[in-house]
Amino acid sequence: MKRRNFIIGLASIAPAATILAPAILSAKDTKPKSPNSMDVETALKAITNGKDIKGSDKVKLTVPEIAENGAVVPVKVEVDHPMDENNYVQSIHIIATGNTNVRSVDAMLTPLNAKGYFATRIKLGKSQDVLALVALSNGEFLSAKKPVKVTIGGCG
Repeated sequence: MKRRNFIIGLASIAPAATILAPAILSAKDTKPKSPNSMDVETALKAITNGKDIKGSDKVKLTVPEIAENGAVVPVKVEVDHPMDENNYVQSIHIIATGNTNVRSVDAMLTPLNAKGYFATRIKLGKSQDVLALVALSNGEFLSAKKPVKVTIGGCG
């Protein structure tokens, strides 16, 4: 291709580029979201049906302050609450506030469990808060939250 033909071709598409450039630059991200992705507020509403959540020292959340590997962050939740037939910890939910899918774990318990306790490992894509949400059989919701700094290996 000769230089002259290249310049003529370039000049012929320049008007179209100036018309389309603002539209392309201002276009919103149309990438479809994963069906599992939801924000924290939506997740909490789905779990609690809009009921109030109380921060409580009865919920002991144990997570590392600094996670060296975001792919395997240990999380432990202990609830100081009876496990009687009519008064027990019904479920423990672990919310990773900065992940695409914030609902990391939903653990359902029964009065047959010896105590309100759950431990696992979760993935954290970046530094963020980890929230433990506990549902009691009487309809109350208790919570505890701690920040975790992820240094490398997040699942981002």
